[in-house]
Amino acid sequence: MKILITAGPTREPIDPVRFLTNRSSGKMGYTLAGAFIHEGHSVLLVSGPTHLAVPENVDFIPVETAAEMHEVVSHHIGRMDIAVFAAAVADYTPAKVANQKMKKSGDSLTLELVRTADILGAARQKFDFLGTLVGFAAETENLEENARDKLSRKACDLIIANDVSKPEIGFDSDSNEVLLVYPDRSELLPTASKHEISLQLVDEIIRLHATRSRSS
Repeated sequence: MKILITAGPTREPIDPVRFLTNRSSGKMGYTLAGAFIHEGHSVLLVSGPTHLAVPENVDFIPVETAAEMHEVVSHHIGRMDIAVFAAAVADYTPAKVANQKMKKSGDSLTLELVRTADILGAARQKFDFLGTLVGFAAETENLEENARDKLSRKACDLIIANDVSKPEIGFDSDSNEVLLVYPDRSELLPTASKHEISLQLVDEIIRLHATRSRSS
């Protein structure tokens, strides 16, 4: 099967030397890409900036900004069977990008931000993606409630949620603990290495795709 995976953070430029970003390391998305390849599938990995090695045999497109990721996904998602959105895409980007480095002046600075395009939300609504759609939710509170809301709003088949307020899992960690949130139930995958979690997720996503295909 053909799998699209997004991973890593995005960088939203303020000026030629500064940008807004987040703490996503990209590890979960990259290990998922490797796990899908291990199981014999074809993978396109669209990633924001990371320090990670691209898994062997993965087709790779690097991007910087949310707008660039949106454009690449819109171009390729139509030929995919499964799309897994693991990237931590910026919700906002500067309204204006300075052409030159901004100099320090005054005791405060107001930066106007505007919403970025909703890539996961666009999968069904704008890109007309008909395959199995999986999103990630990195939360610091109300994990299942927020994940279930996202599942509904984005028309996903599955949301993989994790509590990034826990220092031993999530961002920058080699371990993770995730809650699988489906329309009709939730299931916890207890703490394990991101490699082990990825292998479990691949099995679950492929099973979900097969079930969905039979019922369609």
